[in-house]
Amino acid sequence: MANEMTGEGDIFLECKNLRKSFTVKRKEIRVLKGLNLSVNRGEIVAIVGKTGAGKSTFLRVLSGLEQQTSGSVIFEGHRMENLSNEELALLRRENIGIIFQNFNLLPSWTAYENVEAALLHIGMSKTTRREKVKTLLNNFGLGDRLDNLPSELSIGQQQRVAIARALANEPTLILADEPTGEIDTETAQDIIGHLITPVREKGVTLTIATHGIFPLDIADRVFYMKDGMLVSQQ
Repeated sequence: MANEMTGEGDIFLECKNLRKSFTVKRKEIRVLKGLNLSVNRGEIVAIVGKTGAGKSTFLRVLSGLEQQTSGSVIFEGHRMENLSNEELALLRRENIGIIFQNFNLLPSWTAYENVEAALLHIGMSKTTRREKVKTLLNNFGLGDRLDNLPSELSIGQQQRVAIARALANEPTLILADEPTGEIDTETAQDIIGHLITPVREKGVTLTIATHGIFPLDIADRVFYMKDGMLVSQQ
């Protein structure tokens, strides 16, 4: 039976009977097994679970980067499975900020260029774009690292660049995959602060997947993912 996790209030993101399978050596691997979840506007939802539980796959399906095997993802009333690749790309560009577990920074681009990439196709002037990128990176303590390549930055600095890029287009939804993984406690607290700010100030919705150290008390709701299912923790 599909499990249902529903919040109360202004439903912003919803998935219904969401399933995702992969075929490996002619064998079907079922990763998501009928998830039902409603996330409210301005809510912080944490998904916890062991590595390999399906958390990253879940976020990628929610973002439209991967197509579900069956079921629906509904973002602000739009069924994402009915959108074309071009429409999905536009949706992500204008509304969704994604923080990848492996950062996904382009290795031959500077910190500045990696963040600027999120703003290249939204009709912003070059001058405005430059000021916004510089302000973002300065707020993350990277004002003196604009011209550094990812390989010239520490893991924590790379993570800050990735988060700055995700926040650049002022998304209404942030999907964060292990945003505090492999970094020290002080850096993690700083990053968490940057993620919470748009939620508290602008009503942005934040969904976080984590298996490591993360202050779950900041979340409005916490779910545990196990065997492709979600179990509410609060």
